[in-house]
Amino acid sequence: MTVATSKKLNFDWAVIVFMAILHAGALLAFVPSLFSWSAVGLAIFLHWVTGGLGITLGWHRLVSHRSFQTPKWLEYFLVFCGTLSMQGGPIWWVGLHRHHHFYSDQAVDHHDSNKGFWWSHMGWMFREVPAETEVPRFTKDIADDPIYKFMDDYFLPIQLGFAVILYLIGGLPFVVWGIFVRLVVVFHCTWLVNSATHKFGYRTYDAGDRSTNCWWVALLTYGEGWHNNHHAYQFSARHGMRWWEIDLTWMTIQFLQAVGLATKVKLVEKEG
Repeated sequence: MTVATSKKLNFDWAVIVFMAILHAGALLAFVPSLFSWSAVGLAIFLHWVTGGLGITLGWHRLVSHRSFQTPKWLEYFLVFCGTLSMQGGPIWWVGLHRHHHFYSDQAVDHHDSNKGFWWSHMGWMFREVPAETEVPRFTKDIADDPIYKFMDDYFLPIQLGFAVILYLIGGLPFVVWGIFVRLVVVFHCTWLVNSATHKFGYRTYDAGDRSTNCWWVALLTYGEGWHNNHHAYQFSARHGMRWWEIDLTWMTIQFLQAVGLATKVKLVEKEG
C-alpha cells in the first residue's frame, strides 16, 4: 500500500510556529551578554552528542538500518541522545526514514527531492505528512518497546527538562547556545542530507534515485553525506566507501567494535 500525495496539503501550523520560535531563539546568540566561549563549547559538544551519536549513529545506522548491534542499554542511550535532537520521536523518525528509502524520490516520498531544494530541506515539514499513516507498517520491531514509546511520546518535555538543567548550570547563555543554537544547527545539518545530497556532488552507484555523495555534507554530519553510497547499500555500517570519503560515524562503530560494544557489523567492502 502507498500513500497518495496532494498538491494542496494543509499547513501544519504547530510545526511552523515551533520552528519560528526555535530560529528566533537562536538569534539571541548575537546578544553580547548571552555569549560565552563555554556556551559555544557546550553547543559544539551537544551537536556531536545529539546529532552525531544520537541521530547519525543511533537513530540512523543502528535502529533504522540495523547495520550493527549493541547491548540494549547502549542502544537506549543512543536513542535518548537522538531524542534530545528534537526531530520528533524515535518511532516516528525511524518510520518515516524507512518509508523514504522504500519510496526514495518518488511522489509519495515525503521529502521527494524532485519537488525542489526547499521542499526536501524543510518545506515538507510545514505541511501535512501523509506518510505518517504508514509509520506503524515500518516500525513493527520497535513500536511496542516501552522505552521507545516513552521517548516518542515525551520528547518535548524531555527537552524542556534538559533546558532547565542547562539553565541551572550555566544560566541563559547555556540555554541559548545549548538548546536554541544547537537545535537549529543540528536540524539544518540533518536536513542537508535530504536536500543537498540529492542535488550536489557525484554518484558512484546507480541507486535508482537522485542521491549523491557530497563531501561537505559528510563533514557536517559525521559521514552521512556519502548518501549515494548509503542508498546503494543502505544496510552497510560504513558509508564512506573510498579511503578518502571520511566517515566519522564509521570510525565510531569501529571503536565500539574494538571494545566489544558493536557486533554483527554489516559491511559492503569496496576497492579504493
